[in-house]
Amino acid sequence: MIVNGKNRQSIWYDASGDEVLIIDQTRLPHEFKVLSLVNLESACVAIQSMQVRGAPLIGVTAAYGVYLGLREDPDSLDRVCRALAATRPTAVNLQWALQRCRDRLAGMPLDRRVEQALALAQNIEQEDVAICEAMGEHGADLMEQLWQRKSQDQDHLNILTHCNAGSLATVDWGTAMSVVYKTVQRGVPVHVWVDETRPRNQGAALTCWELGQAAVPHTLIVDNAGGHLMQQGQVDVCVVGSDRTARNGDVCNKIGTYLKALAAYDNGIPFYVALPLSSIDFSLESGLNRIPIEERDSDEVTEVAGIMPDGLPGRVRTAPPGVRTNNPGFDVTPARLVTALITEHGAVKAETEAISALQGAADR
Repeated sequence: MIVNGKNRQSIWYDASGDEVLIIDQTRLPHEFKVLSLVNLESACVAIQSMQVRGAPLIGVTAAYGVYLGLREDPDSLDRVCRALAATRPTAVNLQWALQRCRDRLAGMPLDRRVEQALALAQNIEQEDVAICEAMGEHGADLMEQLWQRKSQDQDHLNILTHCNAGSLATVDWGTAMSVVYKTVQRGVPVHVWVDETRPRNQGAALTCWELGQAAVPHTLIVDNAGGHLMQQGQVDVCVVGSDRTARNGDVCNKIGTYLKALAAYDNGIPFYVALPLSSIDFSLESGLNRIPIEERDSDEVTEVAGIMPDGLPGRVRTAPPGVRTNNPGFDVTPARLVTALITEHGAVKAETEAISALQGAADR
């Protein structure tokens, strides 16, 4: 991603200091801060506190967390994986990455585990970059085709997205936003409608920040405005990410995605989901009522974070004291509302047969 005119990743390994470094996403967009993950505990905190977030990035961070844990004790693989697995329940990439670590490291001599854990984490990191870039190219093919149909009547392609499925949700490029970036690179004039994405406002804080850094035209909207814009003919296509997708094409993503999919379906607007194969849970026949939905703290609903009049970060309470809250972090969009899944192997229908055919590639 572009940060102040330079290419940066969301996570990387610095060999000079034997450090795993991340962009602290809880500080954005007001402050750009790089943190060092020094041990297993700091990796777990980074995932739990959402200093890193987004399914692919959580998986890569978990792999580096295994390295950091084994660096402390090479004989602690099971304990390290259990600690990381408990950090967040919904994103399947977390379990996927930990299983890769177990498979690679469990039978390895203790004196080789640490170096091999680092090599594996670095490999998963670079795989993620390549996968996201490939996903973006496949998605850009679809956007170009759509633009060819729309360009006679309008001067730009309007893409609506939800939450942050950009470079900050991955190592680089992103999932849904990789489609945007690659489409822009092909010369298509793009404008992005950015949902604020309550309650944590990842769209407002992170997606707008990313798009601003990359100089991609965009407009921030409240979550409830998307359907209205679709009715007014101001949305051409929706592109979102996924934290877990079932084998039948049901998509679990940030809360509010389902409502956007319903509105898009009602207005005849394509609704695409961009995701790596590592975000597909092939063991899950369907997603409705089967994917564990993370319940988050009530203060995310009752308070709003931002910059105070003195210029310092702070929180403002917006709800009455003692009010009861319900704060699910994700919802499930039924496959029937999804136009197609955009993967690193191309676009496929959101249905069991097409998705099952990808399992062989995912297992390699």
